[in-house]
Amino acid sequence: MGKTLHVERRAVVPAAPERVFALLDDFRQWERWSPWEELDPNMSHVYSGPERGVGAVHEWKGNKKAGEGRMQIVDTDPPHRLDIDLSFVKPFKSRNTTRFTLAENGPGATDVTWSMDSPMSFMMRIADVFMNMDKRIGGDFEKGLAKLSSLPGE
Repeated sequence: MGKTLHVERRAVVPAAPERVFALLDDFRQWERWSPWEELDPNMSHVYSGPERGVGAVHEWKGNKKAGEGRMQIVDTDPPHRLDIDLSFVKPFKSRNTTRFTLAENGPGATDVTWSMDSPMSFMMRIADVFMNMDKRIGGDFEKGLAKLSSLPGE
């Protein structure tokens, strides 16, 4: 069992990379497809910094299921890559690196890879034995990618 958790899921989204990137690069758009929005319909969102791109910040606070945290875009290569510094405050503190990688998959389709790397404390490694964090977080990624796939054709 490693000291870093790596979770990664892929999907083909029926839209050009530029359209998909626009849904990722603007945190306000995440409310439309994020798998965690449905955990708390009353979740509060605060956005700061630029509207999109490096420096854009999204902070949220929700119920016990949604938790509390902060995301900041730290690097981009539009429309191919987006890197996010993700910090959770609740239900547990952690700091993670999230990356979206996009590649054209023929006309009007994009391969989207969503990954997250997280250092695993001793307690998280023990929890992983019982909860299988890859399966748990990966399931959320799969749900979010499916929602994302339903949006670009609007």
